[in-house]
Amino acid sequence: MTDLAGAAIAFDLDGTLVDTAPDLHRALNHVLIEEGLPETTLVNVRAFVGHGARALIRRAASSHGRTYEDSRLDTLTETFVDVYASDIARFSQVFDGVEETLQALAASGARLCVCTNKRTGLSNRLLEAVGLSEHFQAVIGADSVPKPKPDAGHFLAAIHAIGGDPARSLMVGDSISDVGAARNAGAPVILVNFGYTDIPAEQLGADAVMSHYSELPSLIRPWLRR
Repeated sequence: MTDLAGAAIAFDLDGTLVDTAPDLHRALNHVLIEEGLPETTLVNVRAFVGHGARALIRRAASSHGRTYEDSRLDTLTETFVDVYASDIARFSQVFDGVEETLQALAASGARLCVCTNKRTGLSNRLLEAVGLSEHFQAVIGADSVPKPKPDAGHFLAAIHAIGGDPARSLMVGDSISDVGAARNAGAPVILVNFGYTDIPAEQLGADAVMSHYSELPSLIRPWLRR
């Protein structure tokens, strides 16, 4: 069955395809310890990963009354990235059902890409480390576009990168940034309810919310079927 031929689906990465929070938690605590600050919890990391490493560091530091100038925050962010990248998938795991679902969507004719606020190089390294890179025709990270999600341009750049038609495109994510990017581009959006957000996915205004990847093929067809 190729009823999705020509359809384009953009996936967020962290908290949507891969549970990366444990490795991000490891890198963040390395930075905090070097700064003489208490370690943060994995729960806190899961809530704010979607805002990026810089915001994660800023939030963790400010919770202990520490603020940084932009230049210092730049340096800490680079330290975070270096520590994270050095062992990018030590604890990270692909969410259950992801690979089977990606295979099924591709077999139905859909074109798949990654649209993430993670850096493109790190995203490619992670996807390769967890064995998912072969499923995507393009990976568009935050450093590949003028403005990242929730800007519509980020989502559209990912769709165009795989030769997709925005009129037959859809976003799969876990946070308000994913909803915003899709809405700003006039596209439908489906969220997972096991991702990284401080607000429950059901309250973010998505067109649908799923609790397992086995639900995705049937959820997307009302919007993308030929």
